[in-house]
Amino acid sequence: MNVASVKKVLIFAVISFTDHVTVTLQVMFFNITLTAENFTFFDCSAVQQLSRNFPCRGCVSSQWGCNWCVLQHHCTHNTTCEDEVIIFNENFVLPYVVPPTLATKPLRVDTTALPTTIRLTTTALTTRATTIPTTLLGTDTTTTTRTTTLTTLPTTVPTTSVAMTNATAGLTSQSTTVPTVQAPTTVPTTLDITAAPTTQWTTATPSSGAITVAESSTLGMTTTEGTAPTPDPSGEALTTVTYASLPTTLEAPSEAGPITTVVPPTPPTVNAAITTAPASPLNSTEGGALPVATTAPAADATEPPSTRLAVPTDPRPDHPTTLPSARPVKDVGEWKEPDAWVDPVQVENDTAVFLAAAALLSGDGDVENPSPAFLHLFDTEVDYHYDPDSPSFSVQSHEGINKGPAACPCVNNIRGPPLLPVNTERKITLVGQNLHLFQDPEGNYECVFVIESRTVVVEAFVEGDVNDPMFYSITCRVHQFTYSTLQQEYNATVYIQRQPNYRVDSRRDLHITLYNCSVDRTDCSRCQTAETKYACVWCGGGKPSCVYEKSCVDGVEQTCPAPVIHSIDPTSGLQEGGTMVTITGSNLGQRFEDIENKVTVAGIPCRADPLKYEVSTRIVCYTAAANEEVSGQVTVEVANGGSSSSVQPFTYQNPVLNSISPSRGPKAGGTRLTLNGVNLLTGRPSDVQVFVGDFPCLISADIEDHRVQCLTSPSNQTDELPVTVKYGHIPKRLSNAFYSYTENPNITSVCPDKSFLGGGRVISINGQNLDAVQTPQMMVQLIPNERWRRSFSELQSRVRERKRRMIKDNNTERHGHKFIEFCQVNSSSFMTCQTPSIKAPVSNAVITVHFLMDNLCFDFNEISPTKFTYKPDPILKPLNADDPSKPYRHKPGSVLSVEGENLDLAITKEEVVAMVGEGICVVRTLTANHLYCEPPLGQPAARRRRKRESLDTLPEFIVQMGKLHFKLGKIRYDAESQSNFPLEAQIGLGVGASIVALIVLIIVLIYRRKSKQALRDYKKVQIQLENLETSVRDRCKKEFTDLMTEMMDLSSDLVGTGIPFLDYKTYAERIFFPGHRESPLQRDLDVPESRRQTVEQGLVQLSNLLNSKLFLTKFIHTLESQRTFSPRDRAYVASLLTVSLHGKLEYYTDILKTLLNDLVEQNVAKNPKLMLRRTETVVEKLLTNWMSICLYTFLRDSAGESLYMLFRAIKHQVDKGPVDAVSGKAKYTLNDNRLLREDVEYRTLTLNVLVQGEDVQPSPVKVLDCDTITQVKEKIIDQIYKGVTYSLRPHVETLDLEWRSGLAGHLILSDEDLTSVLQGNWKRLNTLQHYKVTDGATVALVPRLSKHIHHENHDFTAGEKTPMLEDADEGGIKVWHLVKASEEPELPKHRRGSLRERERAKAIPEIYLTRLLSMKGTLQKFVDDLFQVILSTSRPVPLAVKYFFDLLDEQAVHHGITDTETIHIWKTNSLPLRFWINIIKNPHFTFDVQVSDNVDAMLSVIAQTFMDSCTIAEHKLGRDSPINKLLYARDIPRYKQMVERYYADIRQTISASDQEMNSALAELSRNYSSDMNSLVALHELYKYINKYYDQIITALEEDPTAQKMQLGYRLQQIAASVENKVTDL
Repeated sequence: MNVASVKKVLIFAVISFTDHVTVTLQVMFFNITLTAENFTFFDCSAVQQLSRNFPCRGCVSSQWGCNWCVLQHHCTHNTTCEDEVIIFNENFVLPYVVPPTLATKPLRVDTTALPTTIRLTTTALTTRATTIPTTLLGTDTTTTTRTTTLTTLPTTVPTTSVAMTNATAGLTSQSTTVPTVQAPTTVPTTLDITAAPTTQWTTATPSSGAITVAESSTLGMTTTEGTAPTPDPSGEALTTVTYASLPTTLEAPSEAGPITTVVPPTPPTVNAAITTAPASPLNSTEGGALPVATTAPAADATEPPSTRLAVPTDPRPDHPTTLPSARPVKDVGEWKEPDAWVDPVQVENDTAVFLAAAALLSGDGDVENPSPAFLHLFDTEVDYHYDPDSPSFSVQSHEGINKGPAACPCVNNIRGPPLLPVNTERKITLVGQNLHLFQDPEGNYECVFVIESRTVVVEAFVEGDVNDPMFYSITCRVHQFTYSTLQQEYNATVYIQRQPNYRVDSRRDLHITLYNCSVDRTDCSRCQTAETKYACVWCGGGKPSCVYEKSCVDGVEQTCPAPVIHSIDPTSGLQEGGTMVTITGSNLGQRFEDIENKVTVAGIPCRADPLKYEVSTRIVCYTAAANEEVSGQVTVEVANGGSSSSVQPFTYQNPVLNSISPSRGPKAGGTRLTLNGVNLLTGRPSDVQVFVGDFPCLISADIEDHRVQCLTSPSNQTDELPVTVKYGHIPKRLSNAFYSYTENPNITSVCPDKSFLGGGRVISINGQNLDAVQTPQMMVQLIPNERWRRSFSELQSRVRERKRRMIKDNNTERHGHKFIEFCQVNSSSFMTCQTPSIKAPVSNAVITVHFLMDNLCFDFNEISPTKFTYKPDPILKPLNADDPSKPYRHKPGSVLSVEGENLDLAITKEEVVAMVGEGICVVRTLTANHLYCEPPLGQPAARRRRKRESLDTLPEFIVQMGKLHFKLGKIRYDAESQSNFPLEAQIGLGVGASIVALIVLIIVLIYRRKSKQALRDYKKVQIQLENLETSVRDRCKKEFTDLMTEMMDLSSDLVGTGIPFLDYKTYAERIFFPGHRESPLQRDLDVPESRRQTVEQGLVQLSNLLNSKLFLTKFIHTLESQRTFSPRDRAYVASLLTVSLHGKLEYYTDILKTLLNDLVEQNVAKNPKLMLRRTETVVEKLLTNWMSICLYTFLRDSAGESLYMLFRAIKHQVDKGPVDAVSGKAKYTLNDNRLLREDVEYRTLTLNVLVQGEDVQPSPVKVLDCDTITQVKEKIIDQIYKGVTYSLRPHVETLDLEWRSGLAGHLILSDEDLTSVLQGNWKRLNTLQHYKVTDGATVALVPRLSKHIHHENHDFTAGEKTPMLEDADEGGIKVWHLVKASEEPELPKHRRGSLRERERAKAIPEIYLTRLLSMKGTLQKFVDDLFQVILSTSRPVPLAVKYFFDLLDEQAVHHGITDTETIHIWKTNSLPLRFWINIIKNPHFTFDVQVSDNVDAMLSVIAQTFMDSCTIAEHKLGRDSPINKLLYARDIPRYKQMVERYYADIRQTISASDQEMNSALAELSRNYSSDMNSLVALHELYKYINKYYDQIITALEEDPTAQKMQLGYRLQQIAASVENKVTDL
């Protein structure tokens, strides 16, 4: 097999919302899979997150063996925690590892028993062989004799003995003879061993008096290397072991629990230091259980306690343990190499690994401290290398350690009834257990109540249970609870958390039940009948209400007022009675007996229904019969409570049917039947039913007093049937008319089979019984392609069910767009339909055509042999194509010829209607591109119109194709006029005409002589303009070609380096705080170190206070109402709030929506079109920041590339021409204010550049000989460091330019030196031309030797440096570069002067307009690309844009704004103005680049063009229009169409829900909140709070809700913490 042909393929199967990921590894030979294996990676952190309410229990009960760090509140796969308090997984067992003979670091172990005293006595060493009887094990099995060398342990013990934890695991099957020693000798050196409290107490008493003593002294073990212990027939391994220990005497307290202790071995020659532990107050010597006796080596004081691990062993007599093969044991802190502990046998076999191939550790965030590998899963399916019978493992007990869900600290239940009234102070007590594991069970606890998605945090204190130390009482401090939901009871979830925000497990979802007496108890009777558990009373006063009894301060009303009837339904009923009348009101009795037999309707008793009676609010009764039509009030009398009558009268009436229409319909049903009569609306509309015979007729519209409409049901036969209307159970029948079911209609043929999209083509339909249907319809349906197969299969199955191609119309409402047109029935066998107009795209849809005939639906494609198709609409050109506004001159007798496209695709010449005014133009010929029609011989009259215009006397030529109407212009007939003048008049007219002709001839001769010279001059100017136009065009082509070549080189460079996007933090700094040298995101908290902790706590409280929507809105409105709060302050505060709330963008968006609603309400009353135009309020800056946050990803992924290419293209073009270093004006620009109008002679030089310290070939760099030395250095740095971002490049002021010219040596070039040319008080900056640097010269960039280099930091302020217009004193030296400031022809300001001067001033920029046009044409492609990316909807529109545009539409609807221009302006001011204009003008906000003044000026022109394109108003151009508007005059209309289409497409897309937006915002918060320095932002924000502290406090105190929420009090607390402000606390 070729090794290269074997492939390893990883197939990832990621399961969402889970704690593990499964990966499949496949080994393939070409396309043949050799083997495959699944690997599972798990994450304990995910287990914790998925556990939600019970993170600890979920962690330790997970199948992945995760453990719980109690004090860290963290689920981990490690078996140790930094805080030493750990709860092990219930599925883990600790295998026993034999200690090596070599000395290792001590393994310190946490014990889990109460403080215990162990007294050990050392005696002389003895050695003997010991035989273990079976009586100690409590079993009848045969024991095994081992040859062992031991040092016995004489021990003094109480009479009651217990089984103890064995640390050696090899002596549990041995018996030990324990002699009694009266006076033991204690080792002088002492070591205190105190056991910690444990949760479970376990003692085991053997059946005999013998005692099993667990020895954990020094062990020596001799085993043949590389072999496992040999088991005997009974299954027990036989091993020869040598033990050496110190003789020790032990005393155990009676109450002590078992101690789980492992002590690392020491060499036999080392004397362990042993001492006694301090006595516990619980210790007793009577009847207690014997703890484990231990010997421990001297503790290593240098070892930290966090590196020790408690390793339990199993003392149970029914779990004998086998010694595993020798394996070195390392301290927990030494587990670095994963293979260090692996058995040598397993090292040879690479398949024998400890972790299963099916379950690999994916980690939980602790990758640098891998888990020790002595923990194993019980589940053999997960870890198939775990063998319970293997000698390498021993099933041991976990006594003495915290293990499983039962060991987790948790809250069990609520003590006492959980029912609490609102607005009443109560305290709540919960019961918890295992809180001692926190080591400070009475520490900082908080009760958290979740009420209506908001959390209420209340301080809590914990007390231990005197009777049972395992349980604790957690008491939440007194608090008033409330909720706003209109329901009587509300279950509020409650849980306990430890600071900081560590949630304690809850045994189940604990909750308290809040109730509000006033909900659904709006009157006295309902209040007094409330359940007694609520203790609700009717409280009097000015506004009586139902409240909790202890909340009533105005006195309890015992007697309810008289009843009140609010409404009755219905207001009419049958004379026969039986009408159900619903009476609604208040205080209508407290029980049914109060109103029984006491309800009358129009004076006639009405029987009340006890089952439908609702206390106090509703009575349902059934009327008795009336002898005649009568009307009157409804009266209710309440026992001992008065009576009441309704305002509405109730009328007994008799409905009468007069006629029906139509009188027949198909037996398939679906015919709309209209019943006419009198008093048809009697009783409840829901009780009215219509029947045709026994078939129900479904009521399809609201019942009127004189008419009922219904749809007939299908019938299985033709017949005449009576029509009946049932009012409840009482029928009303039409006696003199019947409805006839007829045979169903059938369609046999249809034609034609195509139509234009505009519709209106007549479809002829033949069939039988077509007149049985009153309103047939033609329906065209557009079904998207992905839905077509499913819909088509459903339609086909329905077609097969009916004969003669008839199907039920049950599927027409399911898919796509529908367009319906009504048809005209001509006879029983013929009808016509006009095709509907299609107003939706048909390119990606399937068209189906059906004829709807009541309940029948006929498919066009099943009837016709060819499918029905829609063709593109025809295009007709005007008769006068050159100038459509002028009338077309028609010669009578000729044929009108019309040009067009697609004329005969879906219509014939007979169907085309052509009109000339009121006359008909008969169509003679119709082809694909021409229509010929014969108009009337005489000019017809024009069609009459309501508003006549000057040209309405001429007829208009109109062509109609179906529903399409084409107005092709007006027609004027050329008629030959016949003279009816008399001869004398003709002679006089001729003489006069001759005289006039002579005069005209003389004038023409004089004019021609004068005009010839003007014509010659005009031709010269025209030739010059043509040459100029040709020159500009050629220059544009050449410049564009060069630019595209340069951009291709740039694109290839970007492949390796990428676009220099700024990171999010820098991007946010520059957007939020433009113009600031140092943003709050870069500072540290400026407070003394002694007060830092207090201030930080106060700022955290301020952050929490900002989460109160009421406080935040009050805070903003209060600041904005202050006169000293400037617009700059508003923008700054808005950005500080953005940083502070960046981690909660959903809440930030909610605040933005609230403030925006307030802003809309303010502007609607004034001028709504001015809203969002400027940044004058906090919400406007908040909107700018919100857009910048939400569109950052779109900017990087989509629009960033086009913007960067435009920036580089502009920079490249500017650098190609001269740029004045003093005035900042350039030859190539789009901004006429930055145009260098002087013709400067220059030529391009190519310099070979060396960089000192880099051993590379010289790099060619193109510069201009008129460039200053600084400009040359800038161009060199741009070229040499083109792959390096601007912030990492060397600054131009730190480098010198050195000219190396062979034997001439090296010369440092600079802008100013002794060689600078000085003319009077003008000094010219040095250029390459000044130094006479030749083409191809070699220069080098060398570090500047001066130690004092003052240069600007790499900052993002636009403009590389301020133009060097020195503020020289009078007589001082003035610096100039290309043009002196006084000599440059500037554009004069428009001030008073002669017309000639103004014309000359205007002519100056027109001369240089060609340069601007050339620059504009060169950059046109890049501008178009940028606008196309921004305004394209071909890719998904950013969710934030759709969401905010929908929000603006909703605001417009809410405030009744229907002006589309206003809504368009809002959208333009919110997105293009607030985001895109900012980004286009400031590319350094997005990229790590430097923007020069010239580039900035050109980007301003492009940004202004983009803004002009987003406005609806038309810009009238004239001589006084700005140059930038003239440059893009032709492009702006095209851009406007793009903007309008962009807004329309966004409006038509599916609305973005709040859930989708919140999900996207939450992801943004998670991704970027860590970059925000919110603490400093909060501190800056507090400065404004401090400045307007009194005003803010006053505003909060004046608001009742703020008082209830104690917002002012919380702000005072914050002030006290942040700056020791003296408050009223």
